[in-house]
Amino acid sequence: MEHAPILLLLLPLIGATVIPLTRFRFSNLFLTASLLGSTFFSIIAFRQSLNVGTIRYNLGGWSPPWGIELIIDPLSGLFTILVSGIGVLATFYSIPFLKEWTIQRAGVYRSIFCLLIVGLQGIVITGDFFNLYVFLEISSIAAYALLSTGGNKSTLAVFRYLLIGTIAASFYLLGVGYLYALTGSLNMADVAARVSQLDNPFALVLATSLILIGLSIKSALFPLHGWLPDVYTYAPGPAVGFVAAIMTKISAYAIYRILYFVFDPQGLARETILLLGWAAIIAIVAASFMAFAQKDIQRMLAYSSVSQMGYIMLGISIGTPLALTATLLHSINHAIMKGCLFMAVNGIQWKFGIFRICDFGGIAKKLPFTMAAFTVAAISMIGIPPTGGFFSKYYLLLAAFETGHVVFVVGIIASSFFSAMYFFRVIENAYLLSSSSKNEIRDELPNAILVPVLILSAFVIILGLLNQSVVALIVAPGLPN
Repeated sequence: MEHAPILLLLLPLIGATVIPLTRFRFSNLFLTASLLGSTFFSIIAFRQSLNVGTIRYNLGGWSPPWGIELIIDPLSGLFTILVSGIGVLATFYSIPFLKEWTIQRAGVYRSIFCLLIVGLQGIVITGDFFNLYVFLEISSIAAYALLSTGGNKSTLAVFRYLLIGTIAASFYLLGVGYLYALTGSLNMADVAARVSQLDNPFALVLATSLILIGLSIKSALFPLHGWLPDVYTYAPGPAVGFVAAIMTKISAYAIYRILYFVFDPQGLARETILLLGWAAIIAIVAASFMAFAQKDIQRMLAYSSVSQMGYIMLGISIGTPLALTATLLHSINHAIMKGCLFMAVNGIQWKFGIFRICDFGGIAKKLPFTMAAFTVAAISMIGIPPTGGFFSKYYLLLAAFETGHVVFVVGIIASSFFSAMYFFRVIENAYLLSSSSKNEIRDELPNAILVPVLILSAFVIILGLLNQSVVALIVAPGLPN
């Protein structure tokens, strides 16, 4: 059990290696086993961090700051469970889609999906700035490969994503270079101890800003979100549910980790953090308005994701304990809500071939359980109690009000109003309008698709009903001291 930090990375890496070596036979078995193992060790490591404190694992026996250090604390442990847990659900969800592919194509997909999990888990638990860059590139390259398998439109969209992602990685790497030149170290804990002694504040602000810009592009913060709408709209069904749920949240996690566990949020980094808040509130309002204008439901959900990332960034900017609680809680909520929504919508597209909102008329009669799960996730996105989304928005609204940010309060309320308009438009079509087809016989999605959607919708309600326990036992330990 003492090797849990490396095993939660090593198991999916072994899965990615073994699947091609076996000529893609039993690829689903290897993928499922590796992700279940990663989830198991993530839970073990998280429990250990709660019981005994931060776990530091030195790779190769090299002590930091020279060696690479993996860190499992309550914050990183929580996100490792989120990544691997939703990864398991996405694995089962993809089975009906991949049955229509050749054995080799499905095997390649599953192998690359293992690599994506490795990259995301590595970002979460690394204690080294350059190692974070390496894992950022592993996850990005794996995501490019997965998301480009949906046809010509997805290939073009992902090519743009690749170009923008390369620029983002360059910004991050330049910032790390400046930081190394200033401190002589890449270990996060070592850098945190040295930044307070620096006598060149401009260079530190420049390094912080470059790192923040790079990670903000990866997290699709408005107006750096240009890659996201097309990618989420045209990406293949098996991949987009997981990517939409996890990818941008992990980049936001990296921003939170760096700003609040490495730099002094009240020191030289404060000006950068304040600028982040104004970008976030613009994202919340502008992206909500753009989502309302969409006729394609996946594009609507894509712009909704841009808006919701604004909520997470706004909490980071405000910086009070209540605001940071809202940030972490909304990161969890949004991963589950958006995963549920995209999986439901892509399941409907896979079965009926519809993607326009106007074509959803009467779909609830054919798919009652699927649309019930979609509705639960949608009202959570709006912020209606007792769902999880209500509480994270409530905490953020309260934090903005307590700190006197009236503009932030107005923006949050306006965004919720727009969210209600575009989500209730879909719900109205599904439940109140008649289908264009005469056939309204109930014909639910396959269990492999439906069960993950229902599980995610159940967690949306559980996170709301058990909100106080979730905050006290899971979220609060992840706040900075």
